[in-house]
Amino acid sequence: MSILRHPDFRRLWAADLLSQLGTRLTMGAIPLLAVLNLNASTLQVALLRTCETAAWLGLGLFAGAWADRIRCRPVLVYADLLRALLFASIPIAWWFGVLTLTQLYLVLIPAGVLTVLFDVAHNSYLPRLLDRDQLLPGNAKLAANHSIGAVVGAGASGLLVQWLGAALTIGLDALSFLWSALWLRSIRTPEAEPVRPERPGLRREIGAGLRYVFHHPLLRPLALNTMVTMLFQSAAGAIMIVYLVREVHLQPATIGVLSMIGLLGAIVASTVTEKISRRYGDARTLLLSSTGIAVAFTVQALTAPGWQVTWFVAGTLLAGFCIIVSYILQVSTQQRLCPPDLQGRVSATMSFVSWSATPLGSLLGGTLGTTFGLHPTLWITGLGTLAGTTFLYLSPLRHLRTIPAKAVAT
Repeated sequence: MSILRHPDFRRLWAADLLSQLGTRLTMGAIPLLAVLNLNASTLQVALLRTCETAAWLGLGLFAGAWADRIRCRPVLVYADLLRALLFASIPIAWWFGVLTLTQLYLVLIPAGVLTVLFDVAHNSYLPRLLDRDQLLPGNAKLAANHSIGAVVGAGASGLLVQWLGAALTIGLDALSFLWSALWLRSIRTPEAEPVRPERPGLRREIGAGLRYVFHHPLLRPLALNTMVTMLFQSAAGAIMIVYLVREVHLQPATIGVLSMIGLLGAIVASTVTEKISRRYGDARTLLLSSTGIAVAFTVQALTAPGWQVTWFVAGTLLAGFCIIVSYILQVSTQQRLCPPDLQGRVSATMSFVSWSATPLGSLLGGTLGTTFGLHPTLWITGLGTLAGTTFLYLSPLRHLRTIPAKAVAT
């Protein structure tokens, strides 16, 4: 039976789809707004991504311990409503002619805090809504939303920026958060109040999540590989639009269309991951998909004016496919191996290890791009991502075909 027959999962799925579409619009529109309308430098554009993700450094681990103590659905609803208000301020300021880079930074910092709370609560909420045997198909459907959002949002953002302007495009993201909140509010399944520890201690609880991940023979290398991947992926992402606009000389609509073609691989991945993992084994599939991500970012470094723009499409196509396959298998494995009372903290630890590298990677990309140039920086980030796969090839994962239902921490 399709997981979408579950009425409340269907509501969660609809909310996530709307949010993903809006978020992807903003991811493309904000750097274009900075480059085309506010004449931002390479480093200033990179700082936008840093502001958006910096909250993981200070809040990520605390959010996990917090999520294990409370009901998560109210967090999801209020985070969406507040993000809608924050992003709505951008088109309003543009309308009155007072929009500045400073306002973008001031919007993205609290929006980043709300995103941390939302993402950790979202990962913790799914196991409370579904049975364990429903987690893989549930995560596959949510990953499909990432794929659809990536493809449609990437293409639509460039086209909408060219037709409506970047500020109004960001206003559509505000509406998507509002619609998402309404869908989440309509979920009817009651969420039980989590059992609080007899002797609560935030530091002790955070430590339990860290120990579980870093003493686990499979979660530890997965976390470290993802951290390196996110570091160099965010470094490349921080400068890619600047590179495509200023050195490859592409228009916003062209960037959107090329991104949309490339990201079709993500949609394919969301539909075939279960079949591939059953046939070849989830451990092997996870190892190969993580390697494919590194290869894809190295291929993107070949992008140049003229026919060599096809390397951007090919790299994005491969990256989109492999990222979604890896994401589905990693999250499902994490949720399956983790005890129920540690779901929030383990989720937050895995997210913290990976996402805390994102603001550092954005600064790295901006600094390298300013110092060595944009194209050499793309090569550095691609080869750096390849180096990160050594964590996986030196781990027990390379000897496994399938990941055990319960792996023992060592």
